[in-house]
Amino acid sequence: MNAIARLHEYGQSPWYDNITRELLRSGGLARLVADDGIRGVTSNPTIFDKAMSGGDAYDEQLRDLVRSGTEIDSAFWELVITDITDAADVLRPVHDDSAGDDGFVSVEVAPDRAHEADTTIQQVGWLHEQIDRANLLVKIPATKEGIGAIEDSIAAGISVNVTLIFSLSRHGEVIEAYLNGLERLAADGGDLGSVASVASFFVSRVDTEVDRRLPEDSPLRGRAAVANAKLAYELFRERFAGARWEALRAAGARLQRPLWASTSTKNPAYPDTLYVDELVGRDTVNTLAQASVDALRDHGDPVPDTVTRDVDGARELFAELAEVGIDYDDVTATLEREGVESFARSYFDCLDTLEKRAGEIT
Repeated sequence: MNAIARLHEYGQSPWYDNITRELLRSGGLARLVADDGIRGVTSNPTIFDKAMSGGDAYDEQLRDLVRSGTEIDSAFWELVITDITDAADVLRPVHDDSAGDDGFVSVEVAPDRAHEADTTIQQVGWLHEQIDRANLLVKIPATKEGIGAIEDSIAAGISVNVTLIFSLSRHGEVIEAYLNGLERLAADGGDLGSVASVASFFVSRVDTEVDRRLPEDSPLRGRAAVANAKLAYELFRERFAGARWEALRAAGARLQRPLWASTSTKNPAYPDTLYVDELVGRDTVNTLAQASVDALRDHGDPVPDTVTRDVDGARELFAELAEVGIDYDDVTATLEREGVESFARSYFDCLDTLEKRAGEIT
């Protein structure tokens, strides 16, 4: 059993952080599922920007859409919906075999509306209806305005991937929104077992930002991201316990698993499997970019339950960072703002790419 598939034996689901039409057409995704034990797929506007700007795989559908009078922004969503639907069909056997616990494909709402709760709620419902797959997760950014959209979507029986979580306080708000949504769904007589959710807690970007604020010779560099995720996992275990959760679980509710996002190593000075090796834990997901897939295939050797090790040390690290002037709240607020802005740029860049490509092929 290779290192990626072994993660599942340790209670963690490895998902692939990429999607392209070529990957789907060539059977590449199916091979990742069969050979490597990949159990889900995530996407975001940056991934689609890269996919649609490379090669000609989208040309035929784009040409047909433009010739029929479809505006470029609507054409973008038609292309996305096609890819996500096809990927969901590839992953559907995993979903069925896991009794609905795994095998999901995620698609994100328009990132330029991340601070507009009503618009987000409307688009979540639209994507849910258009794709119409039981193993779809609609991604909602965990902005302040997004919290209400998360709760309302769960209450409506829609499965959600909450993305761009950086801080422990926001993670707590996301969990509360999930629990509130489940309780509202139960009060309305809904099926709690049909709803799934993951909380995408971003990892490597925390080290990037904290390291930027530290001297190059600081012994605190390269440690904040793992520590932050370990404390998030502790929070997850604390909140999904006790009478409130047990009542929901008895009614069929599923855990909102932490999903470790942005886990490829950005700093070449750090081990290339750092954010996999240190964050193995039961009832979690790790999204793997191609670089991480390649590294794990070549020399990966994960061991179980590393995310629960030295949690006290993680707390001590943040005390030390505070002592040297690192403002945790400012770090995480900066990362949230930059994350939303980055995805919005990718979204508009992709629209520009499609506009140019449409002029070339029609």
